[in-house]
Parts: sequence; C-alpha cells; structure tokens
Amino acid sequence: MTTQPRVVIIGAGIVGCSLAEELTARGWTAVTVLDQGPLFATGGSTSHAPGLVFQTNSSKTMTEFARYTVEKFSGLTLDGQWCYQQVGGLEVATTSERWTDLHRKASWAASWGVEARLLDREECAARYPLLDRERVLGGFYVPTDGLAKAVRAAEAQARLAIARGATFVPNVKVIDVEQAGGRVTGVVTDSGRLDADIVVSCAGFWGPAVGAMVGQAVPLLPLAHQYVKTTPLAQLVGTIDEAAEAAGPILRHQDADLYFREHGDRIGIGSYAHRPMPVSLDELAPSANWPDAGKQPSMLAFTPEDFEPSWQDAVDLLPALAGTKVADGFNGIFSFTADGMPLLGESRHVKGFWLAEAVWVTHSAGVARAVAQWLVDGQPETDVHECDVNRFEDFQLAPDYVHERSCQNFVEIYDVMHPLQPMESPRPLRTSPFHGLQRDLGAYFLEGGGWERPHWFAANERLVDGFEIPGRNDWAARYWSPIAGAEAVHTRDKVALYDMTPLKRLEISGPGALGFLQWMTTNNLDKPVGAVVYTLLLDRSGGVRSDLTVARLADNRFQVGANSALDTDWLLRHAPTDGSVHIRDITGGTCCVGVWGPLARDLVQPLVDTDFSHKGFGYFKAKQAYLGNVPITALRLSYVGELGWEIYTSAEFGTRLWDTLWQAGQNLGVIAAGRSAFNSLRLEKGYRLSGVDMTTEHDPYESGLGFAVRMDAGDFLGRAALAGKSPDAVSSKLTALTIDSPDDVVLGKEAVYLGGLPAGYVTSAAYGYTIGKGIAYAWLPSEASTPGTAVEIDYLGKRVAAAVAEEPLFDPKMINIRR
Repeated sequence: MTTQPRVVIIGAGIVGCSLAEELTARGWTAVTVLDQGPLFATGGSTSHAPGLVFQTNSSKTMTEFARYTVEKFSGLTLDGQWCYQQVGGLEVATTSERWTDLHRKASWAASWGVEARLLDREECAARYPLLDRERVLGGFYVPTDGLAKAVRAAEAQARLAIARGATFVPNVKVIDVEQAGGRVTGVVTDSGRLDADIVVSCAGFWGPAVGAMVGQAVPLLPLAHQYVKTTPLAQLVGTIDEAAEAAGPILRHQDADLYFREHGDRIGIGSYAHRPMPVSLDELAPSANWPDAGKQPSMLAFTPEDFEPSWQDAVDLLPALAGTKVADGFNGIFSFTADGMPLLGESRHVKGFWLAEAVWVTHSAGVARAVAQWLVDGQPETDVHECDVNRFEDFQLAPDYVHERSCQNFVEIYDVMHPLQPMESPRPLRTSPFHGLQRDLGAYFLEGGGWERPHWFAANERLVDGFEIPGRNDWAARYWSPIAGAEAVHTRDKVALYDMTPLKRLEISGPGALGFLQWMTTNNLDKPVGAVVYTLLLDRSGGVRSDLTVARLADNRFQVGANSALDTDWLLRHAPTDGSVHIRDITGGTCCVGVWGPLARDLVQPLVDTDFSHKGFGYFKAKQAYLGNVPITALRLSYVGELGWEIYTSAEFGTRLWDTLWQAGQNLGVIAAGRSAFNSLRLEKGYRLSGVDMTTEHDPYESGLGFAVRMDAGDFLGRAALAGKSPDAVSSKLTALTIDSPDDVVLGKEAVYLGGLPAGYVTSAAYGYTIGKGIAYAWLPSEASTPGTAVEIDYLGKRVAAAVAEEPLFDPKMINIRR
C-alpha cells in the first residue's frame, strides 16, 4: 500500500462526512465518499435526526465521543448558519428512582469531565417555564448540551474535506466490494468501478447490506422511532428567532420515554414509549428515489395510535401542550445493536474493510476522529473496546439474537439500569456442565457473555448466622445477598468450589507458538513445561489491551486464559500466516472448577494421582493428572488469594469432576460459592479486571502491573512505547481506596473528589468481608495515591469518606496462597 491509501467511504451521512473531514485533516486526501441518495440530505437517519445532543453517558468512551462532537460542531458554520446551538440539556425526574439516577448521572459527568449540575424543581422551572413544576422532583443540567443541525454539519465538514482533495459522489448505488487475497481492492457501483485500498462502511441502517458484500456480519437492527411536531404554542409565538430555532434547553422526560426540543414556536417530541418497530431493508425504497417521491426512505408513515399514550404524558409534563395538537409526525428509522453500542473497526476476515456503523449524531464526530486515528495512526487515543465490531461471540451474531436484543435495547433505552442487571431473554444460552447441580443448590444466576453465572447459593443461607454481614441500601442490595458475604468468609476459613467455566480459554500450538506469544505479550514465556505466567497484551502505544494467564502444557502447546472475543481477534490478526501457529477457542468444550481455601489441599490431594504439595506443585505451575476417574489440567493459581487450583477438564467429564470434589469435601465443609464473593475476594487481593480497571488508555505501570513486564526478555508488541517509563514516573495511578461506612457500598464509575474537586473515578468496587471495609479501586493523580490520603466518593448524591490504602489489602506477604 502506498503512503497515500485510496479510501472509499460508503455513506455521506453525518458519520461519513465527519470521517472524510478527519481523514483529510490528517493528510489522507485520496478519499471518495459515495451515497445512493442526493447530497447532503441523503435519505438516511441523518436527514431526519432531531439533533439532540446529550453528552453524559455511563460509558466513558461514549461521553468522550459526544463531548468531541460538541466541541467540533460548535466551531462549524455553513454559509453563515450555525451547526450547533449550546442551548443546554435538562433531564427531569418525576419519580424518586429517577431522581436518584440523576444523581448517578451527575457523578458520571464529574468522572468524565463534563460540566453539569443538579437543579431543584424551581430551578428546573426557571430554565424551562413550560414544565409543571409540581410533577418535577429535580433535574440534571448540562450547559454545553444542545442541538446539532445534522445535515448542515455534514455538509460543512464535507466542504472542508473537498477543499483538501476529497470527492463526494451522489446518486450511485454500491453493487459490490471487490477483494483479492483477503483484502479489499475496489468498489463497484452502478456507474462504474473505483480502486480502493480501504473501504469504510458508514451506511447507517443500510450497513448490513454493505457488510454482506464481503461476508462481514453487521449486527444491527433498523428500528422506527416516533417523532412529532405540534401546532404553534401560544407561549412561544414571537419569542424565538426563526433562524435560531430554539431558546430553551433540550429536555428529556425519561420516566415517560420522551424528549423535547423547540422548533420556533412549535415543540418537537420524540418517543421511545411505543412498541418496537423493526424494519426490513427489503421494504424500503432506494434513497436515490426519495427527492422525486417526496419522502425519505428513512421516514415511514406515522402511526398515531402508537403515540396516543405519549401525547398524554407530554401534556402532563408540559400542560401548555393541551392547547395544541400534533401537526405532523413520522416514524424515523435508526440503527440499534444488541448491546446499544456502535460497530467500529476493521473486519478480521477482509483486510481494509472497516465499519463505522450504528452511530448517532450525538457521537458522530467523536467516532469519526477515533476511526481516523485508527486508520492513520494504527489505533485511536480513546479506548474503544466497547465499540469494536469484533467484540461479539458467535452466538451474538445470530439474526434472532440481534433482533431480540436490539428490540429490547429500544424498550430499555431510557430505563434506570442497575450495573448488574442482566438480560432476561434469550436465556439460558450458555451453561456449564455444573448448571444443574448449581440449580439444585439454589444458585442465583446472573448473565454475562451469554453464560449463566451463579452469584450466590441459597443452600449457604445457613452460614449467614455465623458471620456479621453488613446490610446495604436499596440500590446496592439489588442483585446481592448477605449469603455472598458468608461465602467469601467461608472461602477464607475453609474451602469452596467456584465455577470458572465462563473464562475464555484458548489453545495456542504449533512450532511457532512460543515465538509468537513472546512477541505478543510482555512477560517471559520461555519457561519449562508446567510453568504458568501472568502476562499482558499491549497495543503499539503501550496501552493494556488485556491480561492473560499462559500455561505451557507441552513444548509447542499453551493454554491461554483470556478475557473476551477481542483477545481472540487480536491474536488471530497477528498470527503468522505460514501455518506455524494454531489458535483454537476451547472454552465451550472444556470446564473449570476453582478449588480455593485453606483446606483446598486436604480436599484435592487424596483424589489425585500425583503430588499436590507446595513443594511438589508450586505456585504458578501446571500439572496434568487424574482426579478420580477424570483427566484434568490443574493450574496452581488463585484469584481469590487463597491456596488452591483452577482444575480443568473436557465438558463431558464436568459433572463427574464436580460430584467427585463435592462428595469428598463434605467432611471438610465444602460449599459452592458465587461470583459476588469472588469479586470481593479478588479486590481484597488487588487483582485487576481487564476492560474495567485498565484499558488501552493505561500503561502497565499506571495500572500497577509493571511486574508482568520483562523489558530484558526480548522485543514484544508495545515494548518501544514503554521505554523510559516506570512505576515512579506515572501521572495517574490505579489506586486502592477503603471506605469505613459499611452502608455505602459503591458499585463503579462514581466520581472521586480530592480537596472538594473531581480528581478521578471508581473502576471496581465491593465490600471486603475479610477486612471489614468497603473497597473501591479508582484512577487518581499519582500525587494523590499516597496511603492515608483522604478522598470522597460521590455516591447517589452524597459524599462518602474514603482513604487511599496500601495494596494488597489482604495477605500482602502471600502466605495464604503459598501454603
């Protein structure tokens, strides 16, 4: 490929135009943007988008995308007309649950650096006089939120791109994306062919059709969403400049699934309260026909019966609307995904084919910047693992799954969602061989990655009376039981079985396996057979993509404990193509029991045919053995900080493995324990969770993982970026905090204050039943990470006192693990 790649962007909506501008600004000027519709109201979602930009999101990444969009659009004009109006954004609460949730949102804003404040009902009414103040408990206000004029912003950016050399071609239909040798080579349209080194699908809800041209799944669902405009409102007539369109803030009434914006003297109302309305692309007219037809293909006929309940809710909140009626409305098509996040990144199967799909106007410029950085620089500055198109497991690409989950995301878009709230359907999808046995013990299952994961067991309720387990407030007590605390303490005192089957396992083998893993990871894996090594995957800038546990089971065969499908994708992308390395996901065909606690050896040793003593089977070692009749691979490691093993076998032996351990452990007081106890125990030991505690935005030294980096063990991916870095030369640090108040169990993403000002944010949190304190890990400036430093955590509207603690909080000399 030349230094000036030929880029074809499919789609001239807000994302395609933003990407063209971002690419040309970075010197990539051989950019062609194609669209099947006219420029720049192409007939897609951008053309009818109401343009409301609310920046604050539970996702740091999505908030950063929105914040950049505001920053960029605020500086754009088109022929003297504005592209963005910072009229402010107001979200109001009419229920106590929503009012509490707005306090959470205010904490997110402080965490992610968005200026925001909570308002009482009088302040809400002052900013939005049409409100029925008696219905409002309070509100959340962001002064920089506002209105984006989407088509105008698209054209403004397109003009900048064109001035730098980009070409925009309207009214052409893409027929095919050509490829050769696993790489895109060109795009075929109904008007001819274009050579291309890179093709980026920014086609919005048409994306699945484009992806199908190269065999790339684009798991999004087009759904219709209702939007209406009222007749003129007497209170607004003559008060708003027609060119400005709006004077008051954009408004969300999420308790009724509604949002509002001004259109001069009329009010626009959007509703998510109606039934999901999935749309088949086969039923839509081509975009090229829409100017003549007079109706955009993305604007379907309004169904007034679906809007009737929403109209009443709108009038209840804004009584002045009773003097108006719906003047016009439509059902507009937007893209939804199974997890509510965009689809970004390069196809692993077809190099050079990229996606920037399921992106709304709110996040458009931020997404475009990230994708442009990804293309030009090799990676984006913002961590995008939540948005990477390769994040899905195979079952999550099933059309029925995409359909059901996308529809449910539409239903839940404005719901108050608890951090632990699982999907309710389709379940169960993935179950370990122990699932039936766990149900017999009264397991309370939550779902993650499609797996049914026991969080505690009703059979252990009898243990609660023996321990003092602090209670919790209503919010923290959801998806929790005091039984979890009893299971954690019991693990420290005796022995427990943990189902670790959902952890992703890869087998990497072949004559080139060692060399490949040495290049891909940070630690030295050139150890004897039977060694286990904790190591990291980094990107080129030294950011932490993931952490791995690698067991060398034979000279050319390794078992790799990974975190997600993205780890598999990353390794497959970098694997040599000469057949010297084979990578196989073995998760579904295997299972794992974690046997941990001071009595773990008393349980396991009589059952196995080899020495499991500390001398015969040291820490971070692996052995293949028989446990009773079951062939096993045992890894001597522990993420709960106690003596024990991860014991693996093939799925066919799973029930036998569990039964053998369970029956032999009865006289030792063995229990089954769940993930709630596991999370508490791992935080007491300071063990990190990839993608939560650290991401590509953090290097190993900031993350407290410098011990897993061997700069003297040869070259590895990301090594050059770490040169000169050390734990003593970091500006921010993942820091352990303890909370004395047992009632205040934070859950993650809360803002941390130092000296009364926001200084960082919580990643993982739990109550530490062994140490008798709440635990929160947080990103803080390095100067604030000194043990004993007093901080405050913004939790549900109150400041909770916390203190920086030296880690690990439990067993710092590793005595328990190395018994």
